[in-house]
Amino acid sequence: MTETMIFDLMRQGLWVSVVISAPLLTVALVVGVVIGLFQALTSIQEMTLTFVPKAAVMLGVFWLSMSFMTTTLVAFFTDTIIPQIAGG
Repeated sequence: MTETMIFDLMRQGLWVSVVISAPLLTVALVVGVVIGLFQALTSIQEMTLTFVPKAAVMLGVFWLSMSFMTTTLVAFFTDTIIPQIAGG
């Protein structure tokens, strides 16, 4: 395994991690902005108002996108990592 192959494998691994984390991070960003806007408009500065809805929505999105995340990670390992380990 050459240095170029290792760097390419690391680049692909980082890209897979970005793809897997994108749904959760996007939802957290959108919910955070919406709740922040709501707090600014109503002058309600309750700490649990920011945490509880964001955690609930992220849990729901994680549950819905779990199969996508698993499929992406398994495909990366079976198509990229395991052939490199086996010497292919």
